[in-house]
Amino acid sequence: MMAVKAAAKQKTVFVCQSCGQESSRWLGKCPGCQSWNTFVEETSVAPAAAAAGHAPRGLVGNTDAPVLLQDVVGTSEARYHSGLGEFDRVMGGGLVVGSVTLIAGDPGIGKSTIALQAACRLSGQGLKVLYVSGEESVAQTKMRADRILKEASPAFYIVNQIELNAIIEFIDKLAPQVVVVDSVQVVYQAGIGSSPGSVGQVRECASLLTQLAKSRGIAMFLIGHVTKDGAIAGPRVLEHIVDTVLYFEGERYSAYRILRAVKNRFGSTNELGVFEMTSSGLAEVANPSEIFLMERSKQASGSVIVPILEGTRPFLVEVQGLVAHSAFGMVRQKAQGFDANRLALLVAVLEKRVGLRLEDQDIFLNIVGGVRVEDPAADLAVALAVASAFLDKPVPADTAVLGEVGLSSEVRSVSHLVTRLNEAEKLGFRRCIIPKNNLRSRSGVKPKALELVPVADVREALNVVKG
Repeated sequence: MMAVKAAAKQKTVFVCQSCGQESSRWLGKCPGCQSWNTFVEETSVAPAAAAAGHAPRGLVGNTDAPVLLQDVVGTSEARYHSGLGEFDRVMGGGLVVGSVTLIAGDPGIGKSTIALQAACRLSGQGLKVLYVSGEESVAQTKMRADRILKEASPAFYIVNQIELNAIIEFIDKLAPQVVVVDSVQVVYQAGIGSSPGSVGQVRECASLLTQLAKSRGIAMFLIGHVTKDGAIAGPRVLEHIVDTVLYFEGERYSAYRILRAVKNRFGSTNELGVFEMTSSGLAEVANPSEIFLMERSKQASGSVIVPILEGTRPFLVEVQGLVAHSAFGMVRQKAQGFDANRLALLVAVLEKRVGLRLEDQDIFLNIVGGVRVEDPAADLAVALAVASAFLDKPVPADTAVLGEVGLSSEVRSVSHLVTRLNEAEKLGFRRCIIPKNNLRSRSGVKPKALELVPVADVREALNVVKG
Protein backbone atom coordinates (compact mmCIF):
# COMPACT_ATOMS: atom_id res chain seq x y z
CA MET A 1 0.00 0.00 0.00
CA MET A 2 2.82 2.42 0.85
CA ALA A 3 4.51 1.68 -2.47
CA VAL A 4 1.28 2.47 -4.34
CA LYS A 5 0.91 5.79 -2.50
CA ALA A 6 4.53 6.73 -3.20
CA ALA A 7 4.12 5.93 -6.86
CA ALA A 8 0.99 8.07 -7.02
CA LYS A 9 3.00 11.13 -6.01
CA GLN A 10 5.09 10.99 -9.17
CA LYS A 11 4.23 10.95 -12.84
CA THR A 12 6.21 10.44 -16.00
CA VAL A 13 6.17 13.24 -18.55
CA PHE A 14 8.09 14.11 -21.69
CA VAL A 15 9.73 17.55 -21.72
CA CYS A 16 11.19 19.48 -24.66
CA GLN A 17 14.84 20.35 -23.97
CA SER A 18 14.60 23.50 -26.09
CA CYS A 19 11.52 25.31 -24.78
CA GLY A 20 10.44 23.28 -21.71
CA GLN A 21 7.02 22.27 -23.06
CA GLU A 22 5.57 19.13 -21.46
CA SER A 23 3.65 16.27 -23.05
CA SER A 24 2.10 13.10 -21.69
CA ARG A 25 3.66 11.14 -24.57
CA TRP A 26 6.78 11.33 -26.68
CA LEU A 27 6.60 13.63 -29.72
CA GLY A 28 8.99 13.76 -32.62
CA LYS A 29 8.41 17.49 -33.20
CA CYS A 30 7.76 20.01 -30.47
CA PRO A 31 4.52 21.94 -31.11
CA GLY A 32 5.91 24.94 -29.23
CA CYS A 33 9.37 25.64 -30.71
CA GLN A 34 9.07 23.33 -33.77
CA SER A 35 12.30 21.50 -32.84
CA TRP A 36 12.80 17.85 -33.76
CA ASN A 37 13.82 15.03 -31.39
CA THR A 38 14.06 17.26 -28.30
CA PHE A 39 11.58 15.45 -26.00
CA VAL A 40 13.09 13.43 -23.15
CA GLU A 41 11.40 11.39 -20.47
CA GLU A 42 11.36 12.83 -16.95
CA THR A 43 9.70 12.02 -13.65
CA SER A 44 7.98 14.99 -12.06
CA VAL A 45 6.61 15.40 -8.54
CA ALA A 46 2.91 16.12 -8.11
CA PRO A 47 2.23 19.58 -6.69
CA ALA A 48 0.54 18.21 -3.56
CA ALA A 49 3.51 16.01 -2.81
CA ALA A 50 5.95 18.87 -3.35
CA ALA A 51 4.05 21.10 -0.97
CA ALA A 52 3.77 18.37 1.63
CA GLY A 53 7.27 17.04 1.81
CA HIS A 54 9.69 18.13 -0.88
CA ALA A 55 9.40 21.94 -0.90
CA PRO A 56 11.67 23.71 1.62
CA ARG A 57 9.90 25.17 4.60
CA GLY A 58 8.69 28.75 4.27
CA LEU A 59 8.62 28.69 0.47
CA VAL A 60 5.09 27.46 -0.20
CA GLY A 61 3.90 30.95 -1.19
CA ASN A 62 3.06 34.45 -0.04
CA THR A 63 0.05 34.51 2.32
CA ASP A 64 -0.52 38.29 2.31
CA ALA A 65 -4.10 39.38 1.61
CA PRO A 66 -4.89 41.46 -1.50
CA VAL A 67 -4.70 45.23 -1.03
CA LEU A 68 -5.75 48.22 -3.11
CA LEU A 69 -3.07 49.53 -5.44
CA GLN A 70 -3.74 53.08 -4.29
CA ASP A 71 -3.00 52.06 -0.68
CA VAL A 72 0.41 50.59 -1.48
CA VAL A 73 3.26 52.81 -0.30
CA GLY A 74 5.92 53.03 -2.97
CA THR A 75 9.55 52.56 -1.98
CA SER A 76 12.76 53.25 -3.87
CA GLU A 77 14.87 50.32 -5.02
CA ALA A 78 17.76 49.60 -2.68
CA ARG A 79 20.85 48.68 -4.69
CA TYR A 80 24.30 47.30 -3.97
CA HIS A 81 27.08 48.87 -6.06
CA SER A 82 29.74 46.33 -6.96
CA GLY A 83 32.40 48.90 -7.81
CA LEU A 84 32.65 47.54 -11.37
CA GLY A 85 31.36 50.47 -13.41
CA GLU A 86 30.68 48.45 -16.55
CA PHE A 87 28.81 45.78 -14.59
CA ASP A 88 26.71 48.27 -12.61
CA ARG A 89 25.80 50.14 -15.81
CA VAL A 90 24.38 47.02 -17.44
CA MET A 91 22.53 46.13 -14.22
CA GLY A 92 20.80 49.51 -14.30
CA GLY A 93 22.82 51.18 -11.56
CA GLY A 94 23.64 48.27 -9.26
CA LEU A 95 22.31 45.02 -7.85
CA VAL A 96 18.76 45.35 -6.51
CA VAL A 97 18.10 43.84 -3.08
CA GLY A 98 15.87 40.77 -3.38
CA SER A 99 16.45 40.35 -7.12
CA VAL A 100 17.65 37.28 -9.03
CA THR A 101 20.14 37.77 -11.87
CA LEU A 102 20.96 35.08 -14.42
CA ILE A 103 24.41 35.31 -16.04
CA ALA A 104 24.47 33.18 -19.19
CA GLY A 105 27.11 32.52 -21.81
CA ASP A 106 29.22 29.95 -23.59
CA PRO A 107 31.44 27.65 -21.53
CA GLY A 108 34.75 29.30 -20.65
CA ILE A 109 33.64 32.81 -21.62
CA GLY A 110 34.11 34.22 -18.10
CA LYS A 111 30.74 33.88 -16.33
CA SER A 112 32.22 32.50 -13.10
CA THR A 113 35.02 35.08 -13.22
CA ILE A 114 32.73 38.10 -13.39
CA ALA A 115 30.38 36.66 -10.74
CA LEU A 116 33.30 35.93 -8.40
CA GLN A 117 34.81 39.34 -9.09
CA ALA A 118 31.54 41.15 -8.33
CA ALA A 119 31.03 39.02 -5.20
CA CYS A 120 34.54 39.85 -3.99
CA ARG A 121 33.94 43.58 -4.50
CA LEU A 122 30.62 43.39 -2.64
CA SER A 123 32.14 41.48 0.29
CA GLY A 124 34.89 44.08 0.45
CA GLN A 125 32.18 46.65 1.20
CA GLY A 126 31.10 44.73 4.30
CA LEU A 127 28.29 42.68 2.75
CA LYS A 128 28.04 39.02 3.73
CA VAL A 129 28.42 36.90 0.59
CA LEU A 130 27.88 33.15 0.10
CA TYR A 131 29.43 31.59 -3.02
CA VAL A 132 27.93 28.16 -3.77
CA SER A 133 30.31 26.32 -6.08
CA GLY A 134 28.78 23.20 -7.57
CA GLU A 135 31.36 22.58 -10.29
CA GLU A 136 34.60 23.38 -8.44
CA SER A 137 35.95 22.43 -5.05
CA VAL A 138 36.50 25.06 -2.38
CA ALA A 139 40.27 24.93 -3.02
CA GLN A 140 39.81 25.51 -6.75
CA THR A 141 37.53 28.48 -6.12
CA LYS A 142 40.11 29.89 -3.70
CA MET A 143 42.80 29.65 -6.40
CA ARG A 144 40.67 31.74 -8.76
CA ALA A 145 39.81 34.22 -6.03
CA ASP A 146 43.51 34.72 -5.21
CA ARG A 147 44.01 36.19 -8.69
CA ILE A 148 41.23 38.73 -8.11
CA LEU A 149 41.43 39.61 -4.41
CA LYS A 150 44.40 41.38 -2.89
CA GLU A 151 43.38 39.99 0.49
CA ALA A 152 40.54 37.73 1.62
CA SER A 153 37.42 39.40 3.00
CA PRO A 154 36.14 38.17 6.38
CA ALA A 155 32.55 38.28 5.04
CA PHE A 156 33.09 35.98 2.02
CA TYR A 157 31.94 32.38 2.47
CA ILE A 158 32.49 29.50 0.01
CA VAL A 159 30.80 26.09 0.00
CA ASN A 160 30.83 23.16 -2.42
CA GLN A 161 27.26 21.83 -2.55
CA ILE A 162 24.71 20.86 -5.21
CA GLU A 163 21.77 19.60 -3.11
CA LEU A 164 19.12 22.33 -2.91
CA ASN A 165 17.88 21.67 0.62
CA ALA A 166 21.44 21.75 1.95
CA ILE A 167 22.08 25.05 0.15
CA ILE A 168 18.94 26.54 1.72
CA GLU A 169 20.09 25.37 5.16
CA PHE A 170 23.42 27.16 4.66
CA ILE A 171 21.56 30.32 3.64
CA ASP A 172 19.31 30.09 6.72
CA LYS A 173 22.34 29.62 8.97
CA LEU A 174 24.57 32.38 7.53
CA ALA A 175 21.85 34.88 6.50
CA PRO A 176 23.96 36.32 3.63
CA GLN A 177 23.02 39.46 1.74
CA VAL A 178 24.41 38.20 -1.59
CA VAL A 179 24.36 34.60 -2.89
CA VAL A 180 26.07 33.24 -6.02
CA VAL A 181 25.04 29.80 -7.35
CA ASP A 182 27.61 28.44 -9.80
CA SER A 183 25.94 26.88 -11.67
CA VAL A 184 22.19 26.28 -11.60
CA GLN A 185 22.53 23.29 -13.97
CA VAL A 186 24.25 21.12 -11.36
CA VAL A 187 21.86 21.92 -8.48
CA TYR A 188 19.23 19.26 -7.82
CA GLN A 189 16.30 18.64 -5.47
CA ALA A 190 16.02 15.18 -4.01
CA GLY A 191 12.24 15.03 -4.42
CA ILE A 192 12.44 15.18 -8.22
CA GLY A 193 13.29 11.96 -9.97
CA SER A 194 15.08 13.44 -12.98
CA SER A 195 18.83 14.02 -13.11
CA PRO A 196 20.58 17.37 -12.46
CA GLY A 197 20.51 19.66 -15.49
CA SER A 198 17.19 18.37 -16.80
CA VAL A 199 14.32 20.71 -17.53
CA GLY A 200 12.39 19.72 -14.41
CA GLN A 201 15.34 20.08 -12.06
CA VAL A 202 16.52 23.41 -13.47
CA ARG A 203 13.02 24.89 -13.44
CA GLU A 204 12.09 23.76 -9.92
CA CYS A 205 15.44 24.67 -8.36
CA ALA A 206 15.46 28.11 -10.00
CA SER A 207 11.87 28.75 -8.87
CA LEU A 208 12.60 27.83 -5.25
CA LEU A 209 15.80 29.88 -5.19
CA THR A 210 13.90 32.86 -6.63
CA GLN A 211 11.21 32.57 -3.94
CA LEU A 212 13.94 32.34 -1.31
CA ALA A 213 15.71 35.46 -2.58
CA LYS A 214 12.53 37.54 -2.63
CA SER A 215 11.25 36.35 0.76
CA ARG A 216 14.59 36.94 2.52
CA GLY A 217 15.72 40.07 0.64
CA ILE A 218 18.80 38.36 -0.85
CA ALA A 219 20.49 39.58 -4.01
CA MET A 220 21.18 36.36 -5.91
CA PHE A 221 23.23 35.42 -8.96
CA LEU A 222 22.49 32.26 -10.94
CA ILE A 223 25.07 31.18 -13.51
CA GLY A 224 23.70 29.29 -16.52
CA HIS A 225 25.44 27.66 -19.45
CA VAL A 226 24.37 28.25 -23.03
CA THR A 227 24.03 25.33 -25.39
CA LYS A 228 25.20 25.10 -28.99
CA ASP A 229 21.87 26.51 -30.16
CA GLY A 230 22.11 29.54 -27.89
CA ALA A 231 19.53 28.41 -25.32
CA ILE A 232 20.20 28.60 -21.60
CA ALA A 233 20.63 25.04 -20.34
CA GLY A 234 18.36 23.84 -23.13
CA PRO A 235 15.05 25.35 -21.91
CA ARG A 236 14.41 29.08 -21.92
CA VAL A 237 12.13 28.87 -18.88
CA LEU A 238 14.88 30.36 -16.71
CA GLU A 239 14.53 33.67 -18.52
CA HIS A 240 10.92 33.96 -17.34
CA ILE A 241 11.67 33.06 -13.73
CA VAL A 242 14.48 35.50 -12.92
CA ASP A 243 14.42 39.31 -12.81
CA THR A 244 17.50 40.05 -14.92
CA VAL A 245 19.17 38.08 -17.70
CA LEU A 246 22.73 38.99 -18.66
CA TYR A 247 24.51 37.46 -21.64
CA PHE A 248 28.28 37.32 -21.58
CA GLU A 249 29.53 37.32 -25.18
CA GLY A 250 32.85 37.29 -26.96
CA GLU A 251 35.08 35.35 -29.30
CA ARG A 252 36.92 32.45 -27.71
CA TYR A 253 40.29 33.62 -29.03
CA SER A 254 39.71 37.29 -28.28
CA ALA A 255 40.54 38.97 -24.97
CA TYR A 256 37.50 41.23 -25.06
CA ARG A 257 34.11 40.33 -23.60
CA ILE A 258 30.75 42.09 -23.90
CA LEU A 259 28.10 41.99 -21.17
CA ARG A 260 24.59 42.64 -22.45
CA ALA A 261 21.21 42.67 -20.67
CA VAL A 262 18.37 41.00 -22.57
CA LYS A 263 15.91 41.31 -19.69
CA ASN A 264 15.97 43.72 -16.76
CA ARG A 265 12.98 44.47 -14.54
CA PHE A 266 14.90 47.23 -12.76
CA GLY A 267 16.67 49.01 -15.62
CA SER A 268 17.25 49.36 -19.33
CA THR A 269 18.09 46.45 -21.62
CA ASN A 270 20.00 48.71 -24.02
CA GLU A 271 23.17 49.14 -21.99
CA LEU A 272 26.43 47.41 -22.84
CA GLY A 273 29.54 46.63 -20.78
CA VAL A 274 32.96 45.90 -22.28
CA PHE A 275 35.65 43.94 -20.41
CA GLU A 276 39.11 42.63 -21.18
CA MET A 277 40.15 39.20 -19.90
CA THR A 278 43.52 39.45 -18.15
CA SER A 279 45.59 37.19 -15.93
CA SER A 280 44.12 38.91 -12.86
CA GLY A 281 40.48 38.71 -13.91
CA LEU A 282 38.26 40.95 -15.99
CA ALA A 283 39.39 44.54 -16.47
CA GLU A 284 36.93 47.27 -17.45
CA VAL A 285 37.38 48.91 -20.84
CA ALA A 286 36.63 52.59 -20.26
CA ASN A 287 36.88 53.61 -23.93
CA PRO A 288 35.80 50.76 -26.25
CA SER A 289 36.06 52.98 -29.35
CA GLU A 290 39.86 53.12 -29.13
CA ILE A 291 40.03 49.34 -28.71
CA PHE A 292 37.81 48.61 -31.72
CA LEU A 293 39.70 51.03 -33.98
CA MET A 294 43.22 50.25 -32.77
CA GLU A 295 44.21 47.86 -35.60
CA ARG A 296 42.26 49.50 -38.40
CA SER A 297 43.85 49.63 -41.84
CA LYS A 298 43.29 53.18 -43.07
CA GLN A 299 44.09 52.55 -46.75
CA ALA A 300 41.97 49.44 -47.37
CA SER A 301 38.73 49.63 -49.29
CA GLY A 302 35.54 48.40 -47.64
CA SER A 303 36.34 49.88 -44.21
CA VAL A 304 33.84 52.38 -42.77
CA ILE A 305 33.50 53.80 -39.24
CA VAL A 306 30.05 54.29 -37.70
CA PRO A 307 29.15 55.83 -34.32
CA ILE A 308 26.57 53.47 -32.82
CA LEU A 309 24.59 53.85 -29.62
CA GLU A 310 24.04 51.12 -27.02
CA GLY A 311 21.63 52.50 -24.46
CA THR A 312 23.08 55.84 -23.42
CA ARG A 313 26.62 54.94 -24.42
CA PRO A 314 28.08 55.87 -27.82
CA PHE A 315 31.13 54.21 -29.33
CA LEU A 316 32.67 53.79 -32.74
CA VAL A 317 32.97 50.46 -34.54
CA GLU A 318 34.53 49.48 -37.84
CA VAL A 319 32.37 47.93 -40.55
CA GLN A 320 34.36 45.81 -43.01
CA GLY A 321 33.03 44.76 -46.38
CA LEU A 322 34.53 42.38 -48.93
CA VAL A 323 33.15 41.78 -52.42
CA ALA A 324 34.58 39.15 -54.76
CA HIS A 325 33.42 37.57 -58.00
CA SER A 326 31.58 34.31 -57.34
CA ALA A 327 33.33 31.24 -58.67
CA PHE A 328 30.24 29.06 -58.22
CA GLY A 329 26.73 29.12 -59.60
CA MET A 330 25.18 30.57 -56.42
CA VAL A 331 26.41 33.76 -54.79
CA ARG A 332 26.96 33.99 -51.03
CA GLN A 333 26.15 36.75 -48.57
CA LYS A 334 27.63 36.29 -45.09
CA ALA A 335 27.46 38.71 -42.15
CA GLN A 336 29.29 38.58 -38.83
CA GLY A 337 27.83 40.86 -36.14
CA PHE A 338 25.07 42.21 -38.41
CA ASP A 339 21.66 40.92 -39.44
CA ALA A 340 22.04 38.90 -42.65
CA ASN A 341 18.50 39.79 -43.81
CA ARG A 342 19.27 43.48 -43.38
CA LEU A 343 22.46 43.03 -45.40
CA ALA A 344 20.48 41.42 -48.25
CA LEU A 345 18.07 44.38 -48.22
CA LEU A 346 20.90 46.92 -48.42
CA VAL A 347 22.57 44.99 -51.24
CA ALA A 348 19.27 45.06 -53.15
CA VAL A 349 19.09 48.84 -52.66
CA LEU A 350 22.63 49.20 -54.07
CA GLU A 351 21.67 47.13 -57.10
CA LYS A 352 18.29 48.67 -57.89
CA ARG A 353 18.67 52.29 -56.76
CA VAL A 354 22.39 52.96 -57.15
CA GLY A 355 23.08 50.73 -60.17
CA LEU A 356 25.92 48.55 -58.81
CA ARG A 357 26.10 45.13 -60.53
CA LEU A 358 26.33 42.83 -57.53
CA GLU A 359 24.24 39.91 -58.76
CA ASP A 360 27.30 37.71 -59.45
CA GLN A 361 29.37 38.82 -56.44
CA ASP A 362 30.06 37.10 -53.12
CA ILE A 363 29.53 39.65 -50.32
CA PHE A 364 30.99 39.34 -46.83
CA LEU A 365 30.46 41.75 -43.96
CA ASN A 366 32.20 41.88 -40.58
CA ILE A 367 31.77 44.08 -37.50
CA VAL A 368 35.21 44.26 -35.89
CA GLY A 369 35.62 43.43 -32.21
CA GLY A 370 32.91 40.81 -31.80
CA VAL A 371 30.20 43.48 -31.44
CA ARG A 372 26.67 42.75 -32.62
CA VAL A 373 25.22 45.89 -34.21
CA GLU A 374 21.44 46.35 -34.22
CA ASP A 375 21.41 50.14 -34.42
CA PRO A 376 19.61 51.30 -37.63
CA ALA A 377 22.15 54.12 -37.88
CA ALA A 378 24.68 51.57 -39.20
CA ASP A 379 22.72 50.99 -42.44
CA LEU A 380 24.50 53.68 -44.46
CA ALA A 381 27.93 52.55 -43.21
CA VAL A 382 27.17 48.96 -44.28
CA ALA A 383 25.99 50.09 -47.71
CA LEU A 384 29.10 52.25 -48.24
CA ALA A 385 31.38 49.44 -47.00
CA VAL A 386 29.95 47.07 -49.64
CA ALA A 387 30.11 49.74 -52.35
CA SER A 388 33.66 50.71 -51.38
CA ALA A 389 34.81 47.09 -51.56
CA PHE A 390 33.08 46.54 -54.91
CA LEU A 391 34.54 49.71 -56.47
CA ASP A 392 37.89 49.23 -54.67
CA LYS A 393 37.68 52.84 -53.55
CA PRO A 394 38.76 53.45 -49.90
CA VAL A 395 36.62 55.67 -47.69
CA PRO A 396 38.71 58.53 -46.23
CA ALA A 397 40.14 57.47 -42.88
CA ASP A 398 38.98 60.63 -41.10
CA THR A 399 35.33 60.19 -42.17
CA ALA A 400 32.57 58.64 -40.08
CA VAL A 401 29.20 57.61 -41.54
CA LEU A 402 25.74 57.18 -40.01
CA GLY A 403 22.17 57.01 -41.23
CA GLU A 404 19.24 54.63 -41.68
CA VAL A 405 18.55 53.51 -45.25
CA GLY A 406 15.05 53.02 -46.65
CA LEU A 407 13.95 50.90 -49.59
CA SER A 408 13.95 53.94 -51.88
CA SER A 409 17.63 54.50 -50.93
CA GLU A 410 16.69 57.57 -48.89
CA VAL A 411 18.87 58.22 -45.82
CA ARG A 412 16.62 58.69 -42.79
CA SER A 413 17.41 60.59 -39.63
CA VAL A 414 18.87 58.94 -36.51
CA SER A 415 18.47 59.64 -32.80
CA HIS A 416 20.98 61.29 -30.44
CA LEU A 417 23.01 62.81 -33.25
CA VAL A 418 25.06 65.18 -31.07
CA THR A 419 26.09 62.36 -28.72
CA ARG A 420 27.38 60.32 -31.65
CA LEU A 421 29.18 63.30 -33.21
CA ASN A 422 30.92 64.18 -29.95
CA GLU A 423 32.28 60.64 -29.72
CA ALA A 424 33.56 60.81 -33.31
CA GLU A 425 35.24 64.15 -32.68
CA LYS A 426 36.88 62.83 -29.51
CA LEU A 427 38.51 60.05 -31.52
CA GLY A 428 40.01 62.49 -34.03
CA PHE A 429 37.57 62.29 -36.94
CA ARG A 430 37.27 65.41 -39.07
CA ARG A 431 34.21 64.71 -41.20
CA CYS A 432 30.90 62.90 -40.72
CA ILE A 433 28.29 61.98 -43.33
CA ILE A 434 24.85 62.39 -41.77
CA PRO A 435 21.20 62.37 -42.93
CA LYS A 436 20.03 65.70 -44.32
CA ASN A 437 16.92 65.73 -42.13
CA ASN A 438 19.09 65.42 -39.03
CA LEU A 439 20.86 68.65 -39.95
CA ARG A 440 17.55 70.50 -39.99
CA SER A 441 16.32 69.17 -36.65
CA ARG A 442 19.70 69.08 -34.92
CA SER A 443 19.60 69.89 -31.20
CA GLY A 444 22.52 70.54 -28.91
CA VAL A 445 25.94 71.99 -29.60
CA LYS A 446 27.61 71.13 -32.90
CA PRO A 447 31.19 69.81 -32.54
CA LYS A 448 33.51 72.60 -33.63
CA ALA A 449 36.21 70.47 -35.30
CA LEU A 450 33.84 68.16 -37.18
CA GLU A 451 32.64 68.92 -40.71
CA LEU A 452 29.08 67.70 -41.28
CA VAL A 453 28.15 66.48 -44.76
CA PRO A 454 24.36 66.05 -45.12
CA VAL A 455 23.09 63.56 -47.73
CA ALA A 456 19.58 62.70 -48.89
CA ASP A 457 20.17 59.24 -50.38
CA VAL A 458 22.77 56.49 -50.78
CA ARG A 459 23.90 57.64 -54.22
CA GLU A 460 24.71 61.10 -52.88
CA ALA A 461 26.67 59.58 -49.97
CA LEU A 462 28.62 57.39 -52.40
CA ASN A 463 29.50 60.42 -54.53
CA VAL A 464 30.83 62.22 -51.44
CA VAL A 465 33.05 59.24 -50.61
CA LYS A 466 34.31 58.90 -54.19
CA GLY A 467 35.16 62.60 -54.20
